[in-house]
Amino acid sequence: MRLKTKLVIAITALVFLIASALSLVYVSQLLHAAVQQSYDTNHMIASNVRFALQRALEKGLANRRVDPNNPAQLRALTAQVVREDDGLQSVLEAVNRYSLTVYDVNIVDDTTQVLLSTNPDFEDRPMPARPDYPQLLDAGPIQLMREVFGEPRVFDVPATLDRNGSPFLTVHIGVRTTLLRAFYAPWLAETGTLMGGALLTALVVAFLLSNLALRPMEEISRQLDFLTDGSEESTETEPEKRERTAPRQDMAEQVSNKIEKIGQRMRNVQEVFSALKENLDQILGNLQDGLLLFTGDGRVVLVSEAARRFLQMDASAILGLPAAEIFDRTTVLGGMLAEAFAARRTLAKEEVRIENGRRVQASLDFIEDNVSGQGLGALVTLHDLESAEAVESELEVSRRMAAIGRLTSGVGHEVKNPINAIVVHLELLKNKLAAADAPALRHLEIIDTEIHRLDRVVQTLVDFSRPVELDLREQDLRAIVTSVLTLSSDEMRMHRVQLESLMPDEELAANVDADLFKQAVLNVVQNGAQAMPEGGTLLVSLEKEGKTAVLRISDQGAGIPAELREKIFDLYFTTKTGGSGIGLAMTYRILQLHHGAIEVQSEVGRGTEFQLRVPLAVADWGRRHLPPTKKDIEKGFAG
Repeated sequence: MRLKTKLVIAITALVFLIASALSLVYVSQLLHAAVQQSYDTNHMIASNVRFALQRALEKGLANRRVDPNNPAQLRALTAQVVREDDGLQSVLEAVNRYSLTVYDVNIVDDTTQVLLSTNPDFEDRPMPARPDYPQLLDAGPIQLMREVFGEPRVFDVPATLDRNGSPFLTVHIGVRTTLLRAFYAPWLAETGTLMGGALLTALVVAFLLSNLALRPMEEISRQLDFLTDGSEESTETEPEKRERTAPRQDMAEQVSNKIEKIGQRMRNVQEVFSALKENLDQILGNLQDGLLLFTGDGRVVLVSEAARRFLQMDASAILGLPAAEIFDRTTVLGGMLAEAFAARRTLAKEEVRIENGRRVQASLDFIEDNVSGQGLGALVTLHDLESAEAVESELEVSRRMAAIGRLTSGVGHEVKNPINAIVVHLELLKNKLAAADAPALRHLEIIDTEIHRLDRVVQTLVDFSRPVELDLREQDLRAIVTSVLTLSSDEMRMHRVQLESLMPDEELAANVDADLFKQAVLNVVQNGAQAMPEGGTLLVSLEKEGKTAVLRISDQGAGIPAELREKIFDLYFTTKTGGSGIGLAMTYRILQLHHGAIEVQSEVGRGTEFQLRVPLAVADWGRRHLPPTKKDIEKGFAG
């Protein structure tokens, strides 16, 4: 048998299998839809019966008293009310008469005893065990057909009436599969006839199309030769080609082999391209500078992720756009780059201050062919000068803090032991000189006071260098800041400082150690108040910026000179008389422990603003379940 004939048979068989599978899926979906529709209808019926049951109980038990410690009395009274209510009987009779798929309706108490049923044989007996109707909804196509068209079974659709949060009575709607089959069988038969006709039509069309599709195989083979050899010309005539190839291979096999060779070449090229693209994306993703590469006609073909921060555009949306559409002439940076592109003028590390006040360094280089002088493209590089300087400053402060920590740890341990020995011997000396004259004891008291002061200083060093165990909990930053301001309000009034606060309406939750964060805020607030000895206004505001909470504390003091701003977080550095130089250093350390940051902006003669930044917590709010109301409890039902 020729391969062409085999392919025709294979394609026809494949179409037959696909059409059969689609037919089976279609019929299965129709059956599933029918079962789902029946479930929705019966579930609604169960809800209506439950509502009628609840109305009957509310009316029948309204003026009756029941001993809560006598369940049998409550059950007997409930059964009496259920069986004597005419409205409930009417609902059951209507369901049994007009619902085409309902087999029976049963009302069962919490002991599974049937109180009322459309089948009188079930009353005062345990409810028969039945499979749940959702089993039909979850069944596969074959299992569903076996259940519906197989041995008759009754499936249960329940609806529970609760009392005080616990099941009290349950309505069970029985759905018999024979009723489903009788109701939906004509519809499925009509659908099966339609699918059979469609299947036969698909087979005939597949047979005809497969023959037509395989006829131009020789032309396909010739085109494949052009792709593999790189030339459409051939010195051989068509009969010579057939004579050369026919004895060895069938035409379909030739086409298959040529396609396989081309596919292998494409896979090799794709693997190389994927490897290069992955390496390039990794390099661009790690770059902190913005990078844009343009073709000779001015369209961007490569954009680093950092470029989005400078251009305020999605990196994927920039690809393929010309430079005139990327750079906004209304902005400082965009206008400079657009003009340079239009004039084909090279930029060499041009520094510009953009709208938000940050300094950006921009470079534009045009790439040309050295031989022909033709332009090949352009490269734009954007560098954030202030971010680099801020990172360097942060690293420098961290290095100084680490060095101070190591130094204070060593000094604390070395000095602590001699101080303890001096204190012990000083106490012994005071005891021996107890009967001596007062001047000697006075000098000893002065020495004792100074040694204790020195001990407190050394203990402060040890505490600063000791590792801190954080008690991180999700806290509302508004409550923490408000408590600090309440604590400081009296002291502020004594120093004639007016305290103003701006708090957001919504909760700002962050994972913080409340005590440590209060100490950090209190240090900055006290510094701001002390910076205004003649009085003034201290403004404290809390706001949300992206995923970060920012606490701003602004004073109207004399400000901090530029040469001192880099030193204010150093341990023991202070410009205040009597200051310890520990507060801001401890605040800086607390913010570091919380993965936050502290920044300072100051202008001499106008005041200083400290910014405390803390990452916000990711809130995962679930659905809230409310308890039963007082009215529900008084009724005894929560259904």
